[in-house]
Amino acid sequence: MAPAPVIPLKSIAVLPFASLSEDKANEYFASGIQDEILTRLAKIAELKVISRTSTQQYQSKPGNLPEIAKQLGVAHILEGSVQKVGDAVRINVQLIKAEGDSHLWADTYDRKLTDIFAVESEVAQKIADSLKAKLSGSEEKELARVPTENSEAYDAYLRGLALDNAQSEEEGERARQFFRRAVELDPQFALAWAYLANREAFEYFLNRRTPEQLALAQKAMETALRLQPELSESHAAAGSFYYYCRQDFDRALTEFKRARELSPNNANAITMAGLVKRRQGKLDESIQLQLEATILDPRNPDIWVNIARSHRGARRFKEAHAMFDRALAILPGDDSLVAEKSESYLGEGDLEGADKLLQGMKFSLSSRAFGQYIQLLVLRREFDRAIAAISEQLNEQADSAEGNFARLERAFLQAGAGNFAAANPVFEEARRQMEARRKQGDQSLDVTDILIEILAALGDRNAMEGEAKALLQSTARDLWRLPQSEEVVARGYAILGDANAAIPHIERALATPSQRGLTPAYLRLHPVWDKIRSEPRFQKLAETKP
Repeated sequence: MAPAPVIPLKSIAVLPFASLSEDKANEYFASGIQDEILTRLAKIAELKVISRTSTQQYQSKPGNLPEIAKQLGVAHILEGSVQKVGDAVRINVQLIKAEGDSHLWADTYDRKLTDIFAVESEVAQKIADSLKAKLSGSEEKELARVPTENSEAYDAYLRGLALDNAQSEEEGERARQFFRRAVELDPQFALAWAYLANREAFEYFLNRRTPEQLALAQKAMETALRLQPELSESHAAAGSFYYYCRQDFDRALTEFKRARELSPNNANAITMAGLVKRRQGKLDESIQLQLEATILDPRNPDIWVNIARSHRGARRFKEAHAMFDRALAILPGDDSLVAEKSESYLGEGDLEGADKLLQGMKFSLSSRAFGQYIQLLVLRREFDRAIAAISEQLNEQADSAEGNFARLERAFLQAGAGNFAAANPVFEEARRQMEARRKQGDQSLDVTDILIEILAALGDRNAMEGEAKALLQSTARDLWRLPQSEEVVARGYAILGDANAAIPHIERALATPSQRGLTPAYLRLHPVWDKIRSEPRFQKLAETKP
């Protein structure tokens, strides 16, 4: 048994502050004060400070502080409460030494909203003094920094901050709108510009690859850097921009490195650097950085999921399962996590293992679990059941983006069963929709992925090859995505029945780790490869060891 890790004395976790305001709408304010104190502490190099994502799952004033401190790997806990009435604020804080659950100090601050930054700075300074952490001149300056003089702008920023770590797209969009409001109220508010830049860059990466969205992300990032070039969050935002929007991975790493220099406890900068390394094809370095981030953010399920994805991408299924279990230990029974773990079983060819995980789960068109359930039925070649399951969900959720995708998925199954009369009109409509998005400036990779398979299904080889060439060129620098692009192109050629064209792309897809990496099991089981299955070179690839 490995020895328990040594917990440094100069270490602290800031637990969620209780909101004592009668108005429940003020709960965001307590969350924001906690986060602002934590952010100031994170800039002190001599301290180990646990990230907010790891502390948010705990209650305010829990009864088992020594156990919580052990889970988080810290020697000290800061508890607090906030009561806001109009422009008056009362903040109670107490610093506790976890060993023996002994209180080191406690204080109460009654202030006006305009004095709130002084309280945050004073609390952070007092903690540093109590833990005997020496501050450099730049650290003292950061602790005392006033991010904005505009109380309305700060209020909008805190509202956005309370939503910023949310998982749902809806809450993420609300966070983006609050940050936009903050910089409208105070155009000099660098910290709000930095958080807005992160949101705008992620929106470009995930949903809206248009010139207009790119411009919004770039403006926010450049403004944050111009206003406060020595702010850790400004450089973290720049790193996100160059990662998500430009695929300039070397520049992104430089920015994340600088963000960490300015805030040594910035676990997000470490995590993001790991994700950049993964895009560069440096998978082992990526995993090492992500593991390093877990020291500062041990209860963040997203980090453990990303480590699991890294192992899954390398087709190291045993390690992937273990890392998914680490995430599930934090979020037991989470549908999305269970569904993603089930895919790792499908990729391994363990259909029974995937089935056990998916049994009893509630399905909807938008749930990842439903997608994995359909994939399981397809791999088992239970096409009628898959078509029926999709049709049943469409009866309930027909008018949605998910509904459009589900109809397309059903059309591919119908075409595979020879029912082209039902499938082809769906393919034609989907083609028109994807081409319309393209004309509107949307360069999202999922548009190209879908178009390649649609064009192949319609027999339009020339158009398909044009899309395939563009896809491979656009993802050439992204070594984590490129193998997936190779697989998409291979699928297109397989649908056309051209083994000679498909096999080189299959070989390249299998040779390199990738986000949803092609596996020999998928080659053996998935019907998309049926037209080239008799080719000896294909059969040899399907029997290789992952």
